[in-house]
Amino acid sequence: MSTPPSPAIAERNDGSSVRIGALVPLTRPGWVEAGQHLLAGLELAVSDVNYAGGIAGRPLELVVRDTAADPRRAAAAVDELARLGVAAVAGEYHSVVARAAAARADALGLPFLCSSAVLDALTEQPTEWVARLAPAQSHGWRIYADHLLGAGHSLIAVATEPSVYWASGTRVLREYLAPRGATVIELDARALAPKALCDELVRSRATALLLLVGHPDPAVPIVRAVRRDQRLAEIMMGAPAGQPECAEWATLLGDDGAAIPFLRYLPERLSPLGARVETALRERLADAPSFVAFEGYDTIAVLAEVLRTQGADRARTAGAWPRVAVEGTRGTIRFSRVPGISVWQWAWAPVQVVDRDPAQPDRFRILHAE
Repeated sequence: MSTPPSPAIAERNDGSSVRIGALVPLTRPGWVEAGQHLLAGLELAVSDVNYAGGIAGRPLELVVRDTAADPRRAAAAVDELARLGVAAVAGEYHSVVARAAAARADALGLPFLCSSAVLDALTEQPTEWVARLAPAQSHGWRIYADHLLGAGHSLIAVATEPSVYWASGTRVLREYLAPRGATVIELDARALAPKALCDELVRSRATALLLLVGHPDPAVPIVRAVRRDQRLAEIMMGAPAGQPECAEWATLLGDDGAAIPFLRYLPERLSPLGARVETALRERLADAPSFVAFEGYDTIAVLAEVLRTQGADRARTAGAWPRVAVEGTRGTIRFSRVPGISVWQWAWAPVQVVDRDPAQPDRFRILHAE
């Protein structure tokens, strides 16, 4: 799958295009809706770049590979894209998958601009080849923890599954909350059926339950079980990883999916560029775009600017990360070295804690913003 150049651009160049590889989860067990939104943003930005003249008159082309949330498949895709001669690789939503892609891109000397994955340790060692738009997990999840504390929660249960990503999130929460007098209790969502998990919540006396689990399973059955358990009528549920953002969440859960705060990376008010992109994305998706779609658009906006100024040379592209200054849909994007983060990082994209309004579940309420 690739995005063709506009006819006007195609007529003005010698037939060669500047190619960018795109990694997106488009099939299960990947979060397909997130992948579709990410791809919509990437493709819209490519279309806009080509409409504006491409890269020095050459069309920009997107070469898309489905990662299906599989790290090995992502690493193999990076190998293939490097052989195909792409100037850079972009995208990916799942953190564990992005980590595999980043490691391979680093080893091959292929620039990789990660759109959405937040795992702090995206590479084991510092690298010049990888940059990231999404806030690091430690940054966003600390903001989420502040929201929990502000809401009066000091005994917090997390329903979690085995994963580097979920384990990292649990560690961030525990290390941030413990010095502030709050306790994190782990519940194994693989070992406990939803009803048994409810029993454990009652015994723990937790006032909040965070869903550090996959969507739709087991997140949806857990939400249904908790909502139907009268003993847990006062418990707050939360999902910092953003599961309630997607339309499928509302379709599957209806009113039960409201009032579950999650993180998203949008400003309180979009810039004129952001508003224009939002309208175009809504037309492409036939639905309201999630923050992931804006991340996709901003990824191509950054890469296009770097390619215009540096050409398609991979080493020069990677060397340009610290000099980037691009007006994206959510603010001016610049990359820097952040302590504890091994890649070039935009510090930071805007962060919100939001939920679906119980009175109108297709409407989001901003509860906290930074």
